[in-house]
Amino acid sequence: MDQEYAIEIDNLSKVFSGQTAVDDISLKVKKGEVFGLLGPNGAGKTTTLRMITTLLKPTSGSIKIFGYDTQKNDKLVRSMFGLTGQYASVDEDISARENLMIFSRLNGLSRSAAKKRTDELLAEFALQASADKAISNFSGGMRRRLDLAVSLISRPTLIFLDEPTTGLDPRTRTQMWDTIRSLVQQGSTIVLTTQYLEEADELADRIAVIDHGKLVSIGAPAELKAQVGGAKLRLELLNDADAQKATSLLDDFLKSKVQTKKQILTAPLDDTKQVTGILNRLEEAAIDIVNLSVEQPSMDDVFFALTTGKN
Repeated sequence: MDQEYAIEIDNLSKVFSGQTAVDDISLKVKKGEVFGLLGPNGAGKTTTLRMITTLLKPTSGSIKIFGYDTQKNDKLVRSMFGLTGQYASVDEDISARENLMIFSRLNGLSRSAAKKRTDELLAEFALQASADKAISNFSGGMRRRLDLAVSLISRPTLIFLDEPTTGLDPRTRTQMWDTIRSLVQQGSTIVLTTQYLEEADELADRIAVIDHGKLVSIGAPAELKAQVGGAKLRLELLNDADAQKATSLLDDFLKSKVQTKKQILTAPLDDTKQVTGILNRLEEAAIDIVNLSVEQPSMDDVFFALTTGKN
């Protein structure tokens, strides 16, 4: 049994009514890492996640969680992970404390152990002040924190977070990021699906990009960015005439196509040292620069380069 991996997926496929939703995906998730799943809507992320978490049976292929086959040992592997979806699974008509008590009891804890675990989670997720309020009065961030707390009752070492910060304001999203980092520091392995590319860049150790059911790339954020090219020079010029002259000058100097939008030019750089030569030529041509920046590739660039965006 391989002790290095939390998840091992081999040749995983899922077909619905003749349509292939997941097409021969193979990947491994290391213990103790945050592993991101990215892809356009309909790319196969959620179907893959549902198969890993035993909610959906694969058409072909195998999945192992901590070395155990999910189809042969489904009950055992379910006890090894927590799952938090993008929609809260809690009962809105009762309080946070009551929700946690109920789920603790459903997880097999005695009444006294359930009370202790409930108190621990209320404190850990800063819900003590609102513990006895009905969930219907909670903000989106509080509901999401409670949903995550529920998934952690059994202290799983593997946690699936399906778009955990969708709809949250930036401050609450940052708080959730801190919570996720804290879980990793405590030894958890996390599989994260998100529609926020910045979130994947910020949190994930490695990212798998899925498109049309296929695994199109996998690697650390820096590795994926390197695949789509180097830095870009962004120039803002004073007027259209200067922009036209600068475009011609940069096309000739860089030997590559410069993108122009009004007075803003964007050009790929093979080496950031090229900027000095560009500035010298712009000065010689008496072209005034309003603003200049050198931008490294973002996860947005990775996403659009690796996926077609068509479903």
